[in-house]
Amino acid sequence: MAYRLSGPRSYSTSTMTERFDCYYCRDNLHGKKYVMKDEKHVCTKCFDKLCANTCAECRRPIGADAKELNHKNRHWHEDCFRCAKCYKPLANEPFGARDDGKIMCGTCGSREDGNRCQACYKVVMPGTQNVEYKNKVWHEECFTCFECKQPIRSQSFLNKGDDIFCGPCHEKKFAKKCFHCKQPITSGGISYQDQPWHSECFVCRTCRKGLAGTRFTSHEEHVYCVDCYKTSVAKQCNGCKNPITGFGHGTNVVNYEGHSWHEYCFNCKKCSLSLANKRFVINGEDIYCPDCAKKL
Repeated sequence: MAYRLSGPRSYSTSTMTERFDCYYCRDNLHGKKYVMKDEKHVCTKCFDKLCANTCAECRRPIGADAKELNHKNRHWHEDCFRCAKCYKPLANEPFGARDDGKIMCGTCGSREDGNRCQACYKVVMPGTQNVEYKNKVWHEECFTCFECKQPIRSQSFLNKGDDIFCGPCHEKKFAKKCFHCKQPITSGGISYQDQPWHSECFVCRTCRKGLAGTRFTSHEEHVYCVDCYKTSVAKQCNGCKNPITGFGHGTNVVNYEGHSWHEYCFNCKKCSLSLANKRFVINGEDIYCPDCAKKL
């Protein structure tokens, strides 16, 4: 807190014109200067010796002829009332009184008691550009990104524990990276087989159509739309000659000696008996149940 003294003050002295004695030494004060102290008449010599206050700075008596300053029951010579740090005279200046008894001017008091920057630990002087975050304060130039070391200033920032990051560095260091292009995913994105993807990267390998929100399938670590999978990847059923996609009706497949069938197509050529999980006979490209094969 800053205080301002109204100015130095001194004891009033007068000259006696009639017989009058000093309260202490009984010297006649007629024609001499004296001081009124607690309604007692005291010569200047006795005042300096017995009544004067002691200067809080130089520890010497503050004589009757000296200008005296006081604050909270402490007293100073006018010339002794100075900043404890820079020694600036404070008789007519605002000042602060510290708990340790030191008197300081406003500038030095701010340096001693002001908030300290969390980066350089120097005092953040009042009126200077600074940043306050989570009840802590930094010089504006000291509030920097932990990664690139550049001042944040007016940029947005994010924190990770006690460390501060600018947006680009936080994104680069902590954002999920797309499984396809390996670049950070800043917003949106999708997950497939526990891997993150940009929506625009999750496309059909053949036609490059976006697959987010649509039906698709995978083959040898690549993804395809339904149409491209049917025409480019899927095996052809040896029975109906249509692609075996695994979609819809008849998702089970029968494989034998390099040929594949939909389960619902794996039937006896003659009696149409389903032969999935049963004994069968191959004759050319046709399959027969054992009974029909005997009749051939």
